[in-house]
Amino acid sequence: MAELGPFEPSPRLAAAVSGGADSMALALLANSWARTRGGSLLALVVDHGLRAESSAEAALTIARLAARGIASRLLQLEGLDHGPALAERARAARYAALSAQCAAEGIVHLLLGHHALDQAETVLMRRQSGSGARGLAGMPALAEQFGLRLVRPLLGATPGRLRQTLQAADIAWVEDPSNHDRRALRPRLRAYLDDPAGSGPIVAALYAQARTAGLERARRERKSAASLAETVAFHPEGFALLAPGPMAPPVLAAVIQAVSGAGFPPPTQPVSALAAAPRPATLAGVRVLRAGRLGSGWLVVREVAAMEPPRIARPGALWDGRFRLTACADPPPNTTLGALGPDAARLRRCSEFPSAVLQTLPALRQGNSLLAVPHLLYPSAAACAAVPLLFSPRRPAAGAPFLPDGAGGAKTGDAGRRQTPYVIL
Repeated sequence: MAELGPFEPSPRLAAAVSGGADSMALALLANSWARTRGGSLLALVVDHGLRAESSAEAALTIARLAARGIASRLLQLEGLDHGPALAERARAARYAALSAQCAAEGIVHLLLGHHALDQAETVLMRRQSGSGARGLAGMPALAEQFGLRLVRPLLGATPGRLRQTLQAADIAWVEDPSNHDRRALRPRLRAYLDDPAGSGPIVAALYAQARTAGLERARRERKSAASLAETVAFHPEGFALLAPGPMAPPVLAAVIQAVSGAGFPPPTQPVSALAAAPRPATLAGVRVLRAGRLGSGWLVVREVAAMEPPRIARPGALWDGRFRLTACADPPPNTTLGALGPDAARLRRCSEFPSAVLQTLPALRQGNSLLAVPHLLYPSAAACAAVPLLFSPRRPAAGAPFLPDGAGGAKTGDAGRRQTPYVIL
């Protein structure tokens, strides 16, 4: 934990606890660590409802935690059905529920129980998928998200050691049969490794490879962040301006991922080709255009056809993986958050941005009526104050400065002074 800070003086932690051996060991160890520092741990137990036994197992897990003085919350997932991409859908629903509960509790550190065998399996999965060096680094021990830090303090521990810890403390756990269902890739790899304790030489070698690749990934990311800061400027309206000339592929990949709002990086090969010889192109949900009156380099903007449909506007809602209503937002009932789209044509007077940017701005509507476009201060600054929006991509591009001032922004009165209060760094 000392390597995964900073933590507040009396750290408040949350841990995802499935009831299995790994997460129960995590809860036991993290609770002890937090209490010795005057802090606390909250165990978050998710009932996915996919097996008849899941509710009983969740209740049993909560009882076992309570017996050790560990506070917990039960999170019930709704709407999950068996079918295609179940594992991916369940994972997304689980993380969404965990993140929302952490936000509600005011906790910014969410601990996950992944261990050395999980890391070894991840490396094998990335090899099979042809992942590059970044992917072969496996799961990071620390990942920063919007308002939340994902912390994996057990990556260096083997599952056998974690089970021994529980046995020594006389704590039982739940065995999930899905961990042995060979219809899924991870259980098949686990059977291939045939090392349930995770203490064999193959697991150790795969973990060491991931650690080495992770250190190299961190070195490259620091270099990329420095280059981003020198050559890229993000605007709070959700687009970026790049300096003219070739650039490092990781820099372009980070910009594309942030502007598209995607959860994962764009494909390596086309990004590398475009970075070496920048040109007008459409790639991974963004458009690359000549900056024109915005500058001498390149404009990277969201692709209109790739944007997410409108969604209900609620405090904290994230639209298109890019724009988030703040927690204090107070949109009127039955309001949706979506793209400005064709309505951009009649709002040209409000901005000097090109149509490629205007169409991608977030807008609030009631039915077919345009209610507000906060980044244009339309229809007024007072109306937009009730629905403040942040450019908050799922994966921000580290190191790139946001520009709160400059040419081409929203006009206010005769002065034409740009105001962009909806920025998140």
